[in-house]
Amino acid sequence: MQVLKQFRKSMRRDRQFGFMWSLEDLDLDLSHGVVLYVENLRVGFDGFKAIDDLDLYVDAGELRCLIGPNGAGKTTLMDIITGRTRPDCGSVFFGMEIDLLRLSESEIARVGIGRKFQQPTVFEHHLVYENLELAMAVDKRVFPTLFARLSGEQRDRIDEVLGIVGLEAQAYRAAGSLSHGQKQWLEIGMLLMQDPYLLLVDEPVTGMTHQEMERTAELLTSLAGRHSLLVVEHDMDFVRSIARRVTVLHQGRVLAEGTMDQIQEDPRVVEVYLGE
Repeated sequence: MQVLKQFRKSMRRDRQFGFMWSLEDLDLDLSHGVVLYVENLRVGFDGFKAIDDLDLYVDAGELRCLIGPNGAGKTTLMDIITGRTRPDCGSVFFGMEIDLLRLSESEIARVGIGRKFQQPTVFEHHLVYENLELAMAVDKRVFPTLFARLSGEQRDRIDEVLGIVGLEAQAYRAAGSLSHGQKQWLEIGMLLMQDPYLLLVDEPVTGMTHQEMERTAELLTSLAGRHSLLVVEHDMDFVRSIARRVTVLHQGRVLAEGTMDQIQEDPRVVEVYLGE
C-alpha cells in the first residue's frame, strides 16, 4: 500500500518529467477563483534587480491595472509571464496547475495567454478580415494551411470579433489604412481569435485621440468576465475609467494595491509615481 501511495505521488502533474506530459494534459483550474499566481519572483540583469521578491494574484475574470514609474518592473513581469524572460527564482502559475516556467513562449500562448504590445503589429497589406483569419487558432502547418477553407463557425467567429472590436465597417479595408486606434483594436481582435483566457495589454491608449481612448475603455471593460486582463498604462484618467483594482510596482516590488481612490491617496504612491 505504501509503495502504491508513493507511485501515485510521483505521478502528480507537478512531479512529472517534461517528456511525460503534453499541452493536452494541462487544464486551467480556476477552482480557487485565481487565474494568475506570481510568488517570490526575482530576476536581475547585471546586478540590477528588475523584479525583487514579487507576489501578485489576479482573479479569474478580473481587469487589473498595473502602474508604476519607468523601470518598476512592469514589462519584465509581462516578459516572465509570457516566457520571454526566465526568472532567477520564484513561481508563476496559470490557474492552480499550469506552471508557466516549464513552458515555452509558443506553449504559453497555446494554453490561453495572449499579449498585446504597445505598438500594434498587424498585417498592413491584408484586409482587416484577413488579419483576423490569419490569427485564428487553427493548424498552421503547411499542408493544412494550403487546403484550409473557413467553416461557417469560423466565419461566424470572425464576424463576432469584428463586432466586439467595432470594425465591422472596416472589414474589407487594408489594415494599413486604419487609424492608430483602429489598429490597436484590430490587434486586440487578433488576440481574441485565439480565445485566450488571460490578456496582457501594454499601454493600449498611447497616441490615441480622446474619442479612441473612450472606445478602448469600453472595449476592455466589455472583455472582463469572459477573459481576465492585466493592463499596463500610464494615463491615469484612462486607468480610472477601467480599473476596479490597481497594483503599483516600484523597484520590482508591489508598492501598493487597491482601488484607484485608495492608490491616489497613498502617500508612498504620490511620492514615487503620481507626483512626477
